[in-house]
Amino acid sequence: MQFGRSYEEFEVGAVYKHWPGKTVTEYDDHLFCLLTMNHHPLHLDANYAVETTQFGKNVVVGNYIYSILLGMSVPDVSGKAIANLEIESLRHVAPTFHGDTIYGETVVLDKWESKSKDDRGVVYVETKGYKQDGTVVCLFRRKVMVPKNAYLEARGGEQPARPTPIDRD
Repeated sequence: MQFGRSYEEFEVGAVYKHWPGKTVTEYDDHLFCLLTMNHHPLHLDANYAVETTQFGKNVVVGNYIYSILLGMSVPDVSGKAIANLEIESLRHVAPTFHGDTIYGETVVLDKWESKSKDDRGVVYVETKGYKQDGTVVCLFRRKVMVPKNAYLEARGGEQPARPTPIDRD
């Protein structure tokens, strides 16, 4: 299984469909809110959501959805990254609710070689997250510094730092 890509493997216009999806549970949402100290009642208080919001139920905190999508994209996009350089934009375009399943896909918008080091380059991508019914819920664009093949070869290839098993008889 591939984990990330070298600079040479990215093609402008390529689309990576991340698999599998992730069904968001109430527990996931509440734990993320509590870990990040986001105590907004829209996410944590069912009575508040029913009584005072247009949705009539809790809405999953948007940064959790973004985090799921970012994580989903790692095997296809940034698994070999040297650095995540920039999140250029992040848009939450529709709500996600407990029980929804999130899917993601990333398109390569552009790529260019590093101006300061010849063993790496930058890829510019947009990731789209959508629910089981196809409704787009989140979009973000980012720039990732990725190694060229020469960088990887100099550091151990596809699985750098992987030890060799020692059989003890």
